[in-house]
Amino acid sequence: MLEIFISNNNGGDHSARPARTLEFEKNCWVNLTAPDDAEIEHVAEHLSVSGELLRAALDDEEQPRIDSEDDVSLIVIDIPEITSGEKPYLFNTFPLGIIITTDAVITVSLRKNRIVDDFINSEIKSFSTSKRTRFLFLILFRTARLYLKDLRTINKKSEEYEEMLHKSMKNEALFALMNLEKSLVFFSTSLQANEGVLEKIMKFGPIRFYEEDRELLDDVIIENRQAIEMAGIYSNILSGMMDAFASVINNNMNRVMKILASITIIFSVPTIISSFYGMNVKLPMQNDPSVYLVIIFISAAVCFALGYLLKTKEFL
Repeated sequence: MLEIFISNNNGGDHSARPARTLEFEKNCWVNLTAPDDAEIEHVAEHLSVSGELLRAALDDEEQPRIDSEDDVSLIVIDIPEITSGEKPYLFNTFPLGIIITTDAVITVSLRKNRIVDDFINSEIKSFSTSKRTRFLFLILFRTARLYLKDLRTINKKSEEYEEMLHKSMKNEALFALMNLEKSLVFFSTSLQANEGVLEKIMKFGPIRFYEEDRELLDDVIIENRQAIEMAGIYSNILSGMMDAFASVINNNMNRVMKILASITIIFSVPTIISSFYGMNVKLPMQNDPSVYLVIIFISAAVCFALGYLLKTKEFL
């Protein structure tokens, strides 16, 4: 899908939505979402951008990086996405490409995402398509803030599943915690890769920015580092929680096995005692009708004694 936007605020109303247009105007913003070859060739022809740069972010395994060709700069970052709103609750990341030319800003992504939607819906203040470098920094800042928001959601969800597991060891909650742990691994890897991109932007010549934008870039770096620390902390907590629940499950299993083994031992006693009178040999009181009562009494006494002994040894 190809969309073209341009801001008409001219420094005035920064809350106004960017206007859609059908033409490639100067200082426009071109958004490509899962574009086909025709759309890529159309943009490449009109904005003098190579198709290779436009296709860079369309590889789901593309790593965050920064590149430059002539007067065109490419920045690829990983952005978070919610893959499912139901249990198990899972987050993932995928690439977003930002291309800065002398006349336009181009964003390229595999799927519709919350970052681009926020700019289209004018959720971001002080945003103008004519301020290309600031636009880039606002995208990076929004990405870092979105990571922080999703990390807090992961932490809240993990607490809910922990409480659920305290009440009952359900597989559903265990699988959900495993998926959250997987999400944190994705986040940690992507955030660290994004940090490398931010460090390069500070030193990268082709992306020139005004001194007034440096404060925004510093805020982006701080937010990203905070997200990295939060992801690490939550990952350690969740890993420790999973290990603890694994130990609890093993302990419960061992306890069940001990109880079943103890019950088997206790109920084997009547079988052993009564089996003596099933042998083809002479035994005391063999012809006495009351022998069955004696056998029952002896069996009950031995079972009670064994039960008491196993109880004292904490097998029951």
